[in-house]
Amino acid sequence: MEQQWKQSLYVYVDQVNKARVEPKYSSQKVSVSVKDPRYLVEQGERSHRITEWYNARGITPLRGETGVKTLRTVRQTPTEVVAEVTLHSALYYEKGGVNHREDRVELERLTFVRDGGGWEITAIERTIPERNTVHRAEAELPGRLSKWGEALPAPLPSQPLLNRNILGEISGSREIRYNREEAVAYADRWWKDGNPEFETFEVDCTNYVSQCLFAGGAPINYTGKRETGWWYKGYQGKQEWWSYSWAVSDSLQRYLSVSRSSGLRAEVMERPEQLILGDIIQYDWDGNGQYQHSTIVTAFDAGGMPLVNARTVSSRHRFWDYRDSYAWTDQTKYRFFHINDYL
Repeated sequence: MEQQWKQSLYVYVDQVNKARVEPKYSSQKVSVSVKDPRYLVEQGERSHRITEWYNARGITPLRGETGVKTLRTVRQTPTEVVAEVTLHSALYYEKGGVNHREDRVELERLTFVRDGGGWEITAIERTIPERNTVHRAEAELPGRLSKWGEALPAPLPSQPLLNRNILGEISGSREIRYNREEAVAYADRWWKDGNPEFETFEVDCTNYVSQCLFAGGAPINYTGKRETGWWYKGYQGKQEWWSYSWAVSDSLQRYLSVSRSSGLRAEVMERPEQLILGDIIQYDWDGNGQYQHSTIVTAFDAGGMPLVNARTVSSRHRFWDYRDSYAWTDQTKYRFFHINDYL
């Protein structure tokens, strides 16, 4: 039975892959294996938007590669299977005579139902983690839940950062040069699975960006108070030790917006093309002043526009405006931060 429903899964993955290269394909062909009406309507609308987006960027999609991994089977009966899968998609495209590649890893929960001799996909569920944020997790720790509402185990102890050498550096007055190449190298190394030396959050984008800044030499500003400074200590027992600015997008946005004489500092820029490697972009999906997502600039396309890395929805060299994200809306606003060269 497993091979039968997985054959339907592979057909679906092939359709997803083709739709990234030719967005209109999704509304024309995906119904072959998918019978989820909500999904079909959404994909029809999305295909039009993505086609316009490709044209506006001046890119020509060349080919796609999409692999699938079944994380677990949530439920399995002779007539129904519910499975969580990850899709790792790579899109190859040309712009200005230069070939580019972007990668993205997304989580989906699929429901397969037997229909005669075959299997149909009757439901496709996605969380939109880029729209979420980290809240008062120390109070929520005993009952932490997954994206699907299921109980998670308590995190393991983790405290890789706070040590006398680091604390000694931030107590002095010597300026530190921000090493953009090191920040980008770290971003490209850990974009997919995350550095195991750090706690991985359900909403991990700002934790990841903070790690990249730290890898580039940004000094820890340890205050011992979660509402102030910029620091990470990890878990000790059931107690969290990290500042909100380290792991919460809007808190990092506020931290970078404040003028200070030393330490991690940034300048707000007006346009994305003013950014350079190692700079930060943040996203307010609803235009209400609450920033929910963080990325780091890791490359540029042939037109000089930033390409970014992120986690939560793990992404590498993704176009900066995120118009292909399920979180994006017409009200989306951006915050462009140029990190100071000397910290």
